[in-house]
Amino acid sequence: MKKEDIIVGLDIGTTKIAAVVGRLDEYGRLNIVGVGHSPSQGLRRGVVININQTVASIQKAIEEAELMAGQPITRVYAGIAGDHIRSINSTGVISITNEDKIVTEDDVERVLETARAIALPMDREVLHVLPQEYTVDTQPGIKDPVGMSCTRLEAEVHIVTAAAAAAHNIINCIRQAGYDVADIVLEPYASSLAVLEDDERALGVGIVDIGGGTTDIAIFFDGSIRYTSVIGLGGEHVTADISHGLHTSREQAEEIKKKHGVAFQGLLEEDELIRVPGVGGRKPREISRAVLSGIIQPRMSEMLALAMREMEKSNIVDYLGAGIVFTGGAAMLEGLEELAERELGMPVKIGKPHINGGLVESVDSPMYATGVGLLQYAILYRDQEMDDPDDKGIGWVMSRLRRFFEDLFN
Repeated sequence: MKKEDIIVGLDIGTTKIAAVVGRLDEYGRLNIVGVGHSPSQGLRRGVVININQTVASIQKAIEEAELMAGQPITRVYAGIAGDHIRSINSTGVISITNEDKIVTEDDVERVLETARAIALPMDREVLHVLPQEYTVDTQPGIKDPVGMSCTRLEAEVHIVTAAAAAAHNIINCIRQAGYDVADIVLEPYASSLAVLEDDERALGVGIVDIGGGTTDIAIFFDGSIRYTSVIGLGGEHVTADISHGLHTSREQAEEIKKKHGVAFQGLLEEDELIRVPGVGGRKPREISRAVLSGIIQPRMSEMLALAMREMEKSNIVDYLGAGIVFTGGAAMLEGLEELAERELGMPVKIGKPHINGGLVESVDSPMYATGVGLLQYAILYRDQEMDDPDDKGIGWVMSRLRRFFEDLFN
């Protein structure tokens, strides 16, 4: 990747599609040069249900970003999420056959390939094989074994898989929109690259990315990703509750949620009134903000409880010294931080992308964590992007196994 090249991250969500364009300056720093977004049509819980609508939404978001950047876009790094995502931890072992018994990069690739050799149903594809740590002979906890001397190399990895049809449909929609796919990336992993510090990953931290249709979870400990999961609830479910409870349209409910929504009633100091538009010619009416919060808080509490239940499956939730970082559009809901701290019993913060150059204010929101994270991913794996943009499979994703610890820990 040349410094003058632009990089494009495409966050394909249930309620919105966002395109973020970045460029490396002469010092190798990332600058944001364009942002575009479009209401997402044709997706449900991260899965394409209407090709034509999805293609049109992708085109609108990218064209808007292209106009702002002032440069044509041809290739994107795309995010993927949804409750079809699965993950598993695996181990691989090889013997070092070199005469000098020194571990090479080829040995690392070989042991990672051994670790990923798990039985998968025909309808699933591997998205990522993410190294956690290596054992060199009897010495565990090695982050980068290259150059070390041993006879036996073991790798512990985190493998993320997706429904093959869901992944291929996203790729096909992007291609029908007129763009090549450089890579396809798990969205909470991408978000983590935008909002987490190295010391948070080391201490232990959970990413909870609350999107429109799903809530995506990733847990990091000792510098590595340890667990990923997806919950089939998101901000769209809060909107549906408001629509039903206040007898108003989904569009008005979404607007009310954004303008007046509060996730934690304890923040309301006085009984403020808000206006609810009528539907079908009915007159608008006024309700208290406390009533609105009384609709929102139970659903958010349910999401938090489900997220905690999923995180407990990792068996390391008690060791998350850095607590939980929330990203995604629903993380902008007022009072989420206070509600989560009360209900989860650990430190909480709202994660915004770490960007210092370019159009910083345009992405200074948790809703752009995935888009910016995709740019960070592109930089991290700049030598492993897809060589043949006409390759219809996503098996090429497996070529990006090197550089992980070299770039992340050195």
